[in-house]
Amino acid sequence: MAWTQQLREFVKDVRVESTKISWPTRSELRESTSVVIVTVLLVTLFVGVVDQGLTVLVGLLFR
Repeated sequence: MAWTQQLREFVKDVRVESTKISWPTRSELRESTSVVIVTVLLVTLFVGVVDQGLTVLVGLLFR
């Protein structure tokens, strides 16, 4: 198959697939963003607490 035919087939497939896209509403996007921000903050807090704890333990170990 020639590259021009492959390109036409690709563009046709992209058009077909792009009709299947379901974009989130503004409120869904806002809610999802809030969940991501809260999750990142919780994971950051957890990693910070574990880091501080390990720092204290290593400090006591090498004292």
